[in-house]
Amino acid sequence: MPRSVNAVASRAKRKRILKMAKGYFGRKKNVWTVAKNQIEKGLQFAYRDRKAKKREFRKLWIQRINAGARLHGMSYSQFMGAMGKSGIELNRKVLADLAMNHPEAFKAVVDKVK
Repeated sequence: MPRSVNAVASRAKRKRILKMAKGYFGRKKNVWTVAKNQIEKGLQFAYRDRKAKKREFRKLWIQRINAGARLHGMSYSQFMGAMGKSGIELNRKVLADLAMNHPEAFKAVVDKVK
């Protein structure tokens, strides 16, 4: 008696993985074991980099705020300390946008906290 295997589910799994590997170079797109390994690695990178993306953006925002604050004679740490004391609750993303795209509004914030 032949052994019972769920061929439908196995084929569906392989098709799903190979569909995810579409666009990869060489054997990574059409050889099952290579594609499976590459997809697993790609999903690991995606998970890791969703976390890293947040860190990278925060670093970028801090650099932009620092540059904007230094134009008005303050360092980043002095500016953020004054922001806390003055009770202005703007997050770094908004402050960085103001520093980059609306310098007059950022200057008003700096003048308010001085």
